[in-house]
Amino acid sequence: MIGKLKGKIDSVGEDFLILDVNGVGYIVQCSARTLAHLPRTDEPVALAIETQVREDSIRLYGFLTDAERDWFRLLQTVQGVGAKVALAILGVLDVGALAAAIARQDKAAISRAPGVGPRLAARILAELKDKTADSSTIVLTPAGTQDTPAEDAIAALMRLGYSRPQAADAVANSRSVLGEAAETAALIKRGLQELAR
Repeated sequence: MIGKLKGKIDSVGEDFLILDVNGVGYIVQCSARTLAHLPRTDEPVALAIETQVREDSIRLYGFLTDAERDWFRLLQTVQGVGAKVALAILGVLDVGALAAAIARQDKAAISRAPGVGPRLAARILAELKDKTADSSTIVLTPAGTQDTPAEDAIAALMRLGYSRPQAADAVANSRSVLGEAAETAALIKRGLQELAR
C-alpha cells in the first residue's frame, strides 16, 4: 500500500493530478481544496496517500496533511459516503470547519458539499458526533507542516480544559466574525469570549 508520495506536479485535472515520482506518473484523486492549495506545475510536493484497491482498479487519493486523510477515512465509515462524497465534503470544509460543523450538528454546512443532501448530512452528523468528540485519532494539527492559526487556537483552548468540540465550535464562530486571515491570538481571545457566554 502507498501511504505517501513525494514528487513534482506534472499536470492537474478537474479532480486529480498526475504526480511525477522519479519518472513514474501517478494519477492521484484530490479534493478541490487540496488542488487549490498545490504549488505550481513542475514544483515539488509531498502528499499523504490513501490507497483503495477494488476488483477492477487501484485508486490513489492525495491530501496535503495526515489530518485530511484521517477525516477522509472517517467520513467513509458512514453508510452512503464513498470516496467521491468524502472528497466533496473535504473540498468545501477544511478539517477544522468540519470538526466544528460536527460539534455544532450544523447540517447546512455539511450539505454545501455536492452530492450531500439533508438526509445524508443528518446521518453524517449523527454517526460521527460520538466518534469525533473525544477521538485522539482525528488530529487537527497536520503532521510535518506548520500549524494554521485556527488549529493552534483549537489546541490552545483544549489545553485550557475545553473539549475538542467546544474549542472547534468557538474557533469556527470566531473565524466567521474575524475572517479567514485572523491570527491565533485573536482567535483564542474571541474563542474564550464565545465559550464564556
